[in-house]
Amino acid sequence: MRKVFLLICAVCIVGILMSTVRAQMKGQGLEVGIAGGASIGQNEAKTQDTELNARALIGIPVFDFLGIDISGGMTRNSNKDYDTELIPVDLRLRLGWPNTRLTPYVYGGIGMVHRDVVTEPPALRPDYVSADDADAWSGYAPLGAGLQYRFSPAFAMELSGGTNLMFTDFVYPAAETEKENGDSFLSFLLGLRFAPGAEAPDYDHDGLSTKDEKALGSDPRNADTDGDGLDDGAEVSNYKTSPLMADTDNDGLDDYAEVNTHKTDPLAADSDQDKLTDGDEVTTRHTNPLKADTDADGLNDYAEVITYKTDPLKTDTDGEGLTDGDEVQKHHTDPLKADTDGGTVSDKVEVARNSDPLKASDDIPKKEVIQMETGKAIVLEGIVFKTGSADILPESEKILTLALNTMEENPTLKVEIQGFTDNVGSRSSNMKLSQKRADSVKAWLVAKNIDARRISTIGKGPDNPIADNSTPEGRQQNRRIQFVKMP
Repeated sequence: MRKVFLLICAVCIVGILMSTVRAQMKGQGLEVGIAGGASIGQNEAKTQDTELNARALIGIPVFDFLGIDISGGMTRNSNKDYDTELIPVDLRLRLGWPNTRLTPYVYGGIGMVHRDVVTEPPALRPDYVSADDADAWSGYAPLGAGLQYRFSPAFAMELSGGTNLMFTDFVYPAAETEKENGDSFLSFLLGLRFAPGAEAPDYDHDGLSTKDEKALGSDPRNADTDGDGLDDGAEVSNYKTSPLMADTDNDGLDDYAEVNTHKTDPLAADSDQDKLTDGDEVTTRHTNPLKADTDADGLNDYAEVITYKTDPLKTDTDGEGLTDGDEVQKHHTDPLKADTDGGTVSDKVEVARNSDPLKASDDIPKKEVIQMETGKAIVLEGIVFKTGSADILPESEKILTLALNTMEENPTLKVEIQGFTDNVGSRSSNMKLSQKRADSVKAWLVAKNIDARRISTIGKGPDNPIADNSTPEGRQQNRRIQFVKMP
């Protein structure tokens, strides 16, 4: 029996050391307790007196639901025939269902009980033969249940009751009794527990004590009161969000999504300050809530969505080659229209060639024309004919086009085309050749849809030279076509 007692003492010491370390790590202090009540013996005696029962303990919280009690007490079993003092010492495990205030529990343990048979029955059992039988230690096992009410983390009241099974049959050693497995006694106790160093418990393990949760209004039995995926403690300590609101900033994204998925600020409805809420950007616009200008086109997302109705995910909404930002801020064109002025030329082309993208009239460049005055002759330099012929050579195309532009841009203009030659050859032949050449120019213009009635021709041969016919250069200048604006 001594070995059993020593083993129990060793287990108690190890349990105290381990549990103390854990209790301090969890911020839970050791408890001390006292209790008083009654006990009633359970043995072969036909009647039992109700006796006083006292117990003192050291309690060590291990988990919220599990604790260890090291306790000792004093009581007695008696009736009119006997009186036995009992001193139980034990190690108990308490398994509870903790709540913020009220905690029901069951307990069980093992220990040693010292018995002292103060008053022996009139007739003793034959096997009760020595002083060791009257004053000795034996093992025992306490079993029972209780109910604890906690006024504060440091102070609680409890009511408990149970049986205490003793591994001895000598508590009532009367002769008329037969040897059984062992005596026992019932105990009923009302007690107090004190834990001066205890902090408020954290039943849901969210990092907030019940005291803190009560102050916040969160649920001390639910680690995530608002159901947003973040523990209440993390919301309060790490993110400064409300554990009572899944979406603290009311932007349409819950706090978990902001913190872990989108990396936005759960305390700011508009993380990138573009005037669109984070939720609107993520769920409706599909823009980046961390970038005010998602497509980097020079317009922030709000301006694109609300003001200009452009696509915040496209740099160039109308696809003509200018960014939306440049169109709005630099060129003042419509970012939704590739050709703002509707003049058939895109805004980018107009910007590149320095025409006005807001004026349709300059989309098609004006044709180059010949400035003419009534009655004044204009020499069309560059019209070249085959030698001795009225056939126009290809290199004359440029100057003829200039003449055509002049006729097209001035639909009321009437001209006389004059043909001239040098003085080489007979006058008669030169007169005919100059007329044919004037007619060839008219025919070219008429072929380009110029009304023939607007054009008259005349061949003037070698008359009215403008250079010296004695030199090749002079003769070349004299072989010419002239336009004269007619009234």
